[in-house]
Amino acid sequence: MDDATADGSAGPWRNYFLILLYRIPVPIAVCTAYGEVLIANPAMAAEWGAAPGQLRGRNLLDLFRPRSQAQIDRVIDAVRLGRRSRYPVEVRWRSGTDGAEREGELTVDPVGDPSGPPPALLALLSVHDDTPPAAAPARDAASPVETRILALAASGATTAAIGSHLGLTVDGVNYHLTRLARRWRVQGRTALVAKAYVLGVLAAGVWPPEPAANVE
Repeated sequence: MDDATADGSAGPWRNYFLILLYRIPVPIAVCTAYGEVLIANPAMAAEWGAAPGQLRGRNLLDLFRPRSQAQIDRVIDAVRLGRRSRYPVEVRWRSGTDGAEREGELTVDPVGDPSGPPPALLALLSVHDDTPPAAAPARDAASPVETRILALAASGATTAAIGSHLGLTVDGVNYHLTRLARRWRVQGRTALVAKAYVLGVLAAGVWPPEPAANVE
């Protein structure tokens, strides 16, 4: 354990990294050397219509279909031999929001001490320009993740409790609330919850609050 970790000073840097990761619009995931997702930012999760925490534990090869096995073999060799470079992998995947077939390039960058344990993999996704973007919710609609956040907020849950329940960080919850507030043109959590009921996103007359789609 290094000095930064021993005296606890690594904590703030980790928080800064997570805040930055969640604000970057480029789809990014941090994975183990074997491709298992440790952290995914909202932009990456949006490709699957999921919350970032829902990708944790998934493998990149389960999420993306490489077009060339040779490109995957290069990454495997780099991890095995301790090489540090960026390795592009052409991939395809099916959008989790509208089911559309999408194509892009996944840039895999092994990071860490070459002489230490197996590195982490930093994966950045670049969607090809001729591929339709993932479908965004209509102005008066809310995504499944946003709807679950609104239901918990309506029940009085704190931001930390919402994040814990959905596998999001506090910054991740705030990211979704802020984006929704801009789309609906309201300010504050109370106004967001009120508008969710007006628009029929949350079911009326139900406690604890639930998404309208869950109530017949």
